[in-house]
Amino acid sequence: MDYTDQMKNRLKRIEGQIRGVLKMMEEGEDCRDVVSQLSASRTAIDRTMGVIVSENLVECVQKAIENGEDTQEYVDQAVNLLVKSR
Repeated sequence: MDYTDQMKNRLKRIEGQIRGVLKMMEEGEDCRDVVSQLSASRTAIDRTMGVIVSENLVECVQKAIENGEDTQEYVDQAVNLLVKSR
């Protein structure tokens, strides 16, 4: 699978968020603010995983259709990946 620049940019933004959280902790910011930013980072990670899994699923399903294969296994694998990630 090719990881797009969009996917990589998402991770770079998340990396910046995490650095920001670390800075907040070092500066003794309020716990609620730190946790709020961590929650936002987690949400961003979850969405990035969703993008990666869905892009991969589309790619695998297209190839399976071209080869006359059943696509259900790919769908099941994608769902399992997302469920296990939670």
